[in-house]
Amino acid sequence: MAGILDVPKPRINSAMLSQHISRPVCFVGRVEKVHPSGKTFTVSDGEGKIATVELNEPLEEELSGVVEVIGMVSNKGAIMATTYNILREDKGIPFDLELYNEALKVIHDFPQHYPFEVAASG
Repeated sequence: MAGILDVPKPRINSAMLSQHISRPVCFVGRVEKVHPSGKTFTVSDGEGKIATVELNEPLEEELSGVVEVIGMVSNKGAIMATTYNILREDKGIPFDLELYNEALKVIHDFPQHYPFEVAASG
């Protein structure tokens, strides 16, 4: 079986979590709070809604700003992260989460034009 990093993953926001239970996803959001254990943190999407991210190992670095999380959505609606990337906001240009969220809506409203998920052959 292919690993989570090798398969197509839909980009989602908090409102879409319940539709992707037990499926790999890509989530972009702003870090809101890191649990003292370093094993969970919360992120807000472009609508200001909160999602919880759970890690297998505690963080080894300070986490802030905008992050891209790749992982599986648990039955509780949390993202079980396989990996994450900090999106640096260089040269004072902030990442526009609201605009990103609008792009997500377009992608999900017109899947025929944005076929990111591969249909199972059979």
